Amino acid sequence: MTNLSKKLEILGESAKFDRCSYINTNVDNFLTKQLPGIYNASTRDGCTVPLFKVLMTNKCSNDCRYCINHNKHSFNRVEFSPGDVTSIFLDYYNNRLVEGLFLSSGIPQDPEYSMENMVEVAHKLRMDHGYQGYIHLKILPGSPYDLIKRAVSLADRVSINLEAATPEGMENLSTTKNYDTDILRRMKWIKRLLKGNKEFSPSGQTTQFLVGADDETDKQILERADWLYREMDLKRSYFSPFEAVKDTPLESHEEPHPKRSPRLYQADHLLNSYGFDLKELVFDDDGNLNLDSDPKYVAAQAHEEHFPVEINEASYKDLLRVPGIGKISARRIIQSRKLGKNFLKLEELKDIGVVIKRAEPFIKLNKNYQATLEF
Repeated sequence: MTNLSKKLEILGESAKFDRCSYINTNVDNFLTKQLPGIYNASTRDGCTVPLFKVLMTNKCSNDCRYCINHNKHSFNRVEFSPGDVTSIFLDYYNNRLVEGLFLSSGIPQDPEYSMENMVEVAHKLRMDHGYQGYIHLKILPGSPYDLIKRAVSLADRVSINLEAATPEGMENLSTTKNYDTDILRRMKWIKRLLKGNKEFSPSGQTTQFLVGADDETDKQILERADWLYREMDLKRSYFSPFEAVKDTPLESHEEPHPKRSPRLYQADHLLNSYGFDLKELVFDDDGNLNLDSDPKYVAAQAHEEHFPVEINEASYKDLLRVPGIGKISARRIIQSRKLGKNFLKLEELKDIGVVIKRAEPFIKLNKNYQATLEF
């Protein structure tokens, strides 16, 4: 195995902790050990897109307590040059093994050094090799403004990992990153840059939360995500379940329940895509979501005053609050009604995609109640 191949195996594996798939999964989507760095990302519509997903380096001066690359860990540290990454990506791309690039990095010296190397990769691909496909660049905490501007001018999407929902949460995870200045200030810069030029990062900016590494609640995480959508024009949040990695300061820390991140994704989807207000979601006394039922169903049960919904009269917004009715089926109901359709039977709703078993207790058809709500 060549030196470059060894680096690729190490830095491809190290990239697994950054999420970039629309479909929530706790399973690594790396294709094969024989082709390191190839990651099958899922899109919003369920398609699979192979990306070259890799770190520039696993050398890092930060002390993030959850991270395998934290500065106190002694293990094999390697680093790619911008030319290395460019060459490997083009080899994969020209052989039709990947369709895009997802690039991140540790911070061995300072954010400027590492960010400049990542931007150089994007510049080489765009300007020297004429590559016009997908590029996602991680913005490193503390990166200077001019490099962030270059990054958004070259990448289709950028992201900076928030990890914690609160400054206090960040203090529990790292002493080398400042929540407000190193991360939130950079998010504001990205927002400003994207608003000022529509050609910059057309897919916008995203972030990632680390779930279960400290005692932050689901409510705190979703409050922060909701704030980011409103204040930072964030496109999407990812909820990465904490993994107790050997040889990290948190290797003995309990991992979160396997259903916790999926429930957060469901609740976040209601906020970011379905137009729910945070106040509509239901949390227990500890500020966490119900693990045994999806948040939309729990919210419907908790707001009895809004149900049952009359299918033949309800607005699009009200239809979306019904369990078993999604955006596609809600639009089909509205479109059918505009064409004069009057729904009389549950089977008619089933034919356009409504999940009847879930929706039935919460709806009426022509003023007829379909079932008895059980609260």
